[in-house]
This record gives sequence, structure tokens and C-alpha cells, in this order.
Amino acid sequence: MAGGGAEQRPGRDSMATIFFSYSHADEDLRDRLEKHLAMLKHEGLVETWHDRRIEAGGELDNTIRRELERADIILLLVSADFLASTYCYTIEMQRAIERHKAGEARVIPVILRPCDWHGAPFGKLLATPDDGKPVRSFGDIDEGFLQVARAIRKALPAPARAAPPVQGPTRAAAKQGTATARSSNLALPRRFTDADRDRFRDETFDFFAAFFENSLSELSRRHPGVEGRFKRIDAESFTAAMYRDGRRQASCHIYLARMPEGIAYSSTESPARNSYNECLNIEADEQGIHWRALGMNIRGDNQARLTPQAAAEEYWELFIRDART
Repeated sequence: MAGGGAEQRPGRDSMATIFFSYSHADEDLRDRLEKHLAMLKHEGLVETWHDRRIEAGGELDNTIRRELERADIILLLVSADFLASTYCYTIEMQRAIERHKAGEARVIPVILRPCDWHGAPFGKLLATPDDGKPVRSFGDIDEGFLQVARAIRKALPAPARAAPPVQGPTRAAAKQGTATARSSNLALPRRFTDADRDRFRDETFDFFAAFFENSLSELSRRHPGVEGRFKRIDAESFTAAMYRDGRRQASCHIYLARMPEGIAYSSTESPARNSYNECLNIEADEQGIHWRALGMNIRGDNQARLTPQAAAEEYWELFIRDART
């Protein structure tokens, strides 16, 4: 799947070994990706490894280097934290690229979160999801990870793709021995407190404000005669408007709502906070916190679990829809 011309090695075991290179700040996303690789595991096509599999008392650096050297596929889970990590960037990633260029392994950049990654040594490789769109930018994160899982399946060495399901103990267990054989799926359901939810709401609202302000500025820059106006009313409310040749084309008021608790969108600049055309509510599952629209005006599947980025795009779509009419 990744570019660079890495050749598959002959005579390898038909089960491919996948190495996760990632920042611990993205551990929750790594866990979700590993779940999406479950079918590949069930089919006996892959085994996965990451540093959380190191036993207590194990030698961290030596074990990581050993597993990196034996991996067939190396996933670079890319985010700002990954790029900022000295270990990920200068040790794991650099060695992964060396093995990729030598035809010893296949490196696949997996873009988890928006960041400036194109200038990195792996920037010329074909990234996943499609077009390098960050997983976090999908309205439903599972859609992004599905694209990643499919890309990994396509990148498997030919013998692995054709391998029949493994019966009985896996080859990984045979290699490791009964003393160390265990599942890599050790994630437990996460519990989110009221403080977590409030923090998520406030951070999302601040993101919305920056998103609208920057989008209006870029809209004005690209279209002659178009002017955008952003006004932050207070910590819980802002308005936006767009003018074409001095005539107002669209406006909105976005604010923190109390009943129901969430972020509301009103297609008017009125400062009143008792009505709205759409509202996003906070929901949480075992893996994370997300937004869900009431479905009053947001088109498509209003049951989707929205990230802050995707939720902001939905509200911007409501705004720009008015500007086009």
C-alpha cells in the first residue's frame, strides 16, 4: 500500500508481523485500530506487536528494536505527538524507513490526527486513510479505521493474503511459548467523568470558534467581493456572518446550550439562547467521547459519532448552505 518499491521477501512465514510505532498519547486510537484488524487475526494472516506487550522487567529498548527488525509491516501512527517524540521519530521511524528502502519491510503511514507530516522522511509514501485524511477527521472514526484495515490487507505479502485460517494455537503463541503467550487486546472500558465531559465540551466550543474565524478569513481571501465577520460575544457564544458585495448572505449564532446540554446552532445573529436550528449533544462510549446531532437540520446519518472536527464541518455546512441560496 505504501509507495517506495519495497519487495516482499521470499520464504517468509505466511503470517505477517505488524509493528505499531506510535506515541502513547495516541494509545486509545491504537487500541481501536487493533480491533479493526481482528478479522486479519482470525484468518491467521497477521500477528501484531506494540510496546505494551513487553513483560514487566523486560528490556524496553532491546525488545522494541528486536520486534522492529522482525516486522513485515510497520505502521507509523502519525500525529503531532508522534512527530514530537524523539524515540518515535529518530529511532523507530528512521529504522523503519531504512528497512522499507532495503525491501525488508513495508512501511505504512497511518494519519491519526491533523499535523504537518508531508515533509517527514515518510511523506512520499502512500498514506492511509485515503488521501492522507486523518482518522480523527472522519465523522465516524470507524470509517477511517476501516480504510486503514483494508489498506493493510492489500499490503500483506502474497503468501499471507492466501493463507487459510490457522487452526489451534497461533504461530505467534508457538514462537513466544506458553509463558508469554497472551492477548494484545488488554483495553478496558473507559469511564468518563462529568469533568471529562465538560472539558470536552469547552475544548470543542473553542475549536468551533477558531474554525469559523479561520474559515471566514479564508473565504474572504479566495472570493473577491466576499467579506466575513466573526464576533466572539463571550466564553460561551459567538456569531458569524458572510457578506457578498456588502449584502448579508448568511449569519449564525453558536453557543453553549443548557437544555439539552451541548452546542447549539441558530441561523440568526440574535443573542438569544432559547432557540436553535440544530444542537449537538455529548455522548460517551467505552472508547471515547463524541458528539451526536439531534438531526433537525444536519443531513445524512445524524446517528454518526462526530469528532470535534466533523461536528465543526457540519455546522459550517449549515452556514455555507444559507450563503449559497
